[in-house]
Amino acid sequence: MKISQKGLYALQAMMMLARHHNQGAIRIRDIAYEEELPEKFLELILLELKNARIVESVRGAKGGYQLRRPPSEIYLSEIIRLIDGPLAPFGDAEQLRSLIDRDAEHRALYRVFLEVREHTSLADIVSGQASGALKTRKRRKKKEAESGVLPMVVHGNRGRDE
Repeated sequence: MKISQKGLYALQAMMMLARHHNQGAIRIRDIAYEEELPEKFLELILLELKNARIVESVRGAKGGYQLRRPPSEIYLSEIIRLIDGPLAPFGDAEQLRSLIDRDAEHRALYRVFLEVREHTSLADIVSGQASGALKTRKRRKKKEAESGVLPMVVHGNRGRDE
C-alpha cells in the first residue's frame, strides 16, 4: 500500500492531537512546529479532517484543533481512506483472512495488514501498542458480549468502501 505525503502528514497531526487529547485545542502553528510539517499544507489537511467530523476547530485565544472522539475510537484506516482513498491495495478483510489461513510463510504480514485495516486506533499507536490492538479489540468484544450491549458500527465514507 502506498500512503501519500499528505496521508503521512495527516497521520502525524492526528497522532499529535491524540497525545494531547485531554489538553484542549492545539493551534495549527504548534502542531506544525512539533511535527515539523508545513503550516499551510497542514491547514488544508485539518480542514478536510474537520469536514469529515474527525477533528473540530475551537475559536478564540485558546483556539485550535482537537479530536472530536477519543483516540481509541479513531482508526488509522479511517484517516487513510479519507486522505488517500480506499485501502484496496491491502485487499479487503475477507481476502486478508483467506491469505492468513493459506499462506503460512507470510501470515504475520497479512495479520498486520488486517490489524491496520480494522483494528488499529490512534490510541494504539500513541501508546506504542499497535501490535496489541487485536488483543484490545478482543477484550472489548468480550466485555461488550458480557454486558449484553452490541457495538454499533458507523461508516462515514459511503461509496468509498474497499
